[in-house]
Amino acid sequence: MKADITVKIGGEAGQGIQTVGDLLTLVCHQSGFYVMAINDFESRIRGGHSFTQIRISSQPIFAPHHIVDLLIALDPKTYDLHKNELAPNGRVIMDSKDISRDEKVINLPITDLSIKAGGKILSNSVAAGAGLGLMKAPFEQLGDILKARFQNKDENIVRMNISAAKLGYDSVKDFSIQTPLTWGRRKPKGALIDGSKAFALGALAGDCRFASFYPMSPATGIMDNLSRLSDSFPLVVEQAEDELAAVNMVIGASFAGARSMTATSGGGFCLMTEGLGLAGITETPAVIINAQRPGPATGLATRTAQGDLLFVIRAAQDEFPRFVFAPGTPFEAFKITARAFQLSNKHQVPAIILTDQFLNDSIFISEKPLKAPKKITPYTIEDKVLKNPSQYKRYQITPSGVSPRALPCSGEALVVVSGNEHREDGHTSEVITDRIRMTGKRFSKVKNMIKEMNPPQLFYEKSKTLLVCWGSTKGPVMEAVEILRSKKIDIGCLVFSDIWPFPSSHATAVLEKRKKFFMVECNQTAQLGQLIKEQTGLSYADVILKFDGRPIYPNDIVKTAIQLM
Repeated sequence: MKADITVKIGGEAGQGIQTVGDLLTLVCHQSGFYVMAINDFESRIRGGHSFTQIRISSQPIFAPHHIVDLLIALDPKTYDLHKNELAPNGRVIMDSKDISRDEKVINLPITDLSIKAGGKILSNSVAAGAGLGLMKAPFEQLGDILKARFQNKDENIVRMNISAAKLGYDSVKDFSIQTPLTWGRRKPKGALIDGSKAFALGALAGDCRFASFYPMSPATGIMDNLSRLSDSFPLVVEQAEDELAAVNMVIGASFAGARSMTATSGGGFCLMTEGLGLAGITETPAVIINAQRPGPATGLATRTAQGDLLFVIRAAQDEFPRFVFAPGTPFEAFKITARAFQLSNKHQVPAIILTDQFLNDSIFISEKPLKAPKKITPYTIEDKVLKNPSQYKRYQITPSGVSPRALPCSGEALVVVSGNEHREDGHTSEVITDRIRMTGKRFSKVKNMIKEMNPPQLFYEKSKTLLVCWGSTKGPVMEAVEILRSKKIDIGCLVFSDIWPFPSSHATAVLEKRKKFFMVECNQTAQLGQLIKEQTGLSYADVILKFDGRPIYPNDIVKTAIQLM
């Protein structure tokens, strides 16, 4: 029998919500279950309302579920906001000081138990113990995880946390929730990882040597992970004074030969667009990760969205080629980031990767190992391969549009670069023929860039109706397809991760054979749908959109798809 339950832990920022979620996730992971956790939090340090939602299953999962089996309410507001999400047999754990007469509620003296164990600060350990007790998980695994978590702390801290968890665990021994979970120590299905860490590891696998950034949610986690890696690898991570400085530092480091990147959100990317243009005209490799957030200006700083697709494709003045990617899972985030460094350096163009809060901050299980390429191709040249280094031309016209790239001050070749339009030797020029030749040179790269693009993934290729999506909507869409097919609805899906240059021939070959297709996107105007129509001439039949700042759930897609069919 398939096991699939959802646990939600909610309360105010600062109440230890994440700690409870981490403990439950680790126990479930070590018991051999598939786990997926999402985090929803306000842009504040204290107060407000936040929650962690954990889905536990015996089968692979890449999307949250809309029905909650266990709600751990660390404040009354959590119960009020989420009680309608409970399954018919769902249960709620609340502190007895917030007593409720709802028969689904277990009024547990969380505060009193934490004080008994050593202090109010232990309330999250009490809650974690109670949650696992309701699910009838073995306490020993939680005890081992607490020991490992606090191994560098005073022994008294370890003892108090284990004691608090045991008090919570024992206090619910007369209660349970209906679940087909079978507990035991089993080999974990894979590694627990969030998108932010996957992007950082992907950058390392792509031989990133320099990263600069200005903190901006939801991209900060990527740079934080990179910063931690810099202690063990030949990598420099620098916090700049703003996004303009960050992108220009990346361009400068890349010009000098260090593979470089930055990560930001939409507002920061806005500030980076002039720098992006500098990378474009100087043909300097650069990797930029844009972790999208909803809304213009500050918008919803800690929420998720897919509203920047058309923006990043067109960003910066005038026209120049660039790559745009949008991974849908942490494994894809790792692979695509490493690949972005390779392609950016190979074709001497910027590479932009689109992600969002849902992918960055959610925890997934990756069953595939994250392996770095065995060999990194430098794509730069030395004087010894030049027939005449003194005649070196940084922007030499070539059939591919890619010129030999020598590094400044590394030999006899004089490297001249200008942010103005220029001649082959790099010196500024306003001569009409130079302008035409340089524009043609830059765009002659596109033919080979298109060859680098992976086609969109097609699932259930014989289906005459498709759901079409991109980026982080992949998991919810694929699960929605499985649900719809279980209802005898003939439907498949097409998932884009390599978006620009647009893989027109592949998209056309798939979509023109379908009776109809629906766009599934987390924006208001179906931006990929617009791009498909522009590049292929094919129009979507209808849309399934969500743009409230929260992840799209498989159930959202299923309900709307049935109406549209």
